[in-house]
Amino acid sequence: MVDITHKINTLRIATAQAIVKVSTLDTINAIEHKTVPKGDVFAMSRAAGLLGVKKTPDLLPDCHPLPIEFTGIEYEINGLEIKILCTIKTIYKTGVEVEAMHGASIVALNMYDMLKPIDKGVEIHHIKLLHKKGGKSDFKDKFRKDITAAVVVCSDTISAGQKEDKAGKAIIKKLKASDVDISDYAIIPDEVDRIQQKVRAYQEQNVDLIIFTGGTGLSKRDVTPEALKPLLDRTIPGIEEAIRSYGQERTPYAMLSRSIAGTYKNSLVLALPGSTNGAKESMDAIFPSLLHIFRIFKGARHD
Repeated sequence: MVDITHKINTLRIATAQAIVKVSTLDTINAIEHKTVPKGDVFAMSRAAGLLGVKKTPDLLPDCHPLPIEFTGIEYEINGLEIKILCTIKTIYKTGVEVEAMHGASIVALNMYDMLKPIDKGVEIHHIKLLHKKGGKSDFKDKFRKDITAAVVVCSDTISAGQKEDKAGKAIIKKLKASDVDISDYAIIPDEVDRIQQKVRAYQEQNVDLIIFTGGTGLSKRDVTPEALKPLLDRTIPGIEEAIRSYGQERTPYAMLSRSIAGTYKNSLVLALPGSTNGAKESMDAIFPSLLHIFRIFKGARHD
């Protein structure tokens, strides 16, 4: 199965349809009046659909087992056609389109099985996804496309050439994947003055996003938060909470990070962990959703 461990939980909704077409109005009347010999077609088919939804990952090898938090099955009769609508909801890392289509299919097959003794002309048509919601595809067109970023690695050892930077490069990779232009990439020692100079210089250059990696731990030389906090106009606790919450689900040491986020004039400033995994996971936790903040800066309303 595809690795989804880097994704975050969001509300996922999908609705699929299937159409059962009978050959005579007598069949429709039998369904409506519950006189079909095998029983109540709508009720039993709904129950079959619920089971089908739950069994989806057991039958389709690439489907992830996931919590199904709502299944709704509805019917619409139009002449000789019965439209089946199957809606699935979950709060999870991956979508429920296949579950919705599988549920609609099973409902249709159960209806076929119940109706075949009285109607030899039953057909199943147009099994398809009608719409879905949730995941990054819902948000990809809601971000500005002209955002610039600077990435600064704060490390005594890396700046001295004693170690290779991997965290900064992981951040840059994620930024590029989010269509953010990289205006600068720098490596500096863990010094308050140097960190503050970088913030001021990038802001004067109208860089939108200034990201520091390193210096957020608890050693004596970890001073990135202390350097940045006096400059920030407003902190954004939600970003900090999202980073630590995401990290804590992956390592118990995430609670020790002092990652911070806030605004400095018209720039957004982030301080992320210096470890490669810590930096990468922090970016996974907040990107691309964080980019919505730049529309807010421009006066856009919340959706």
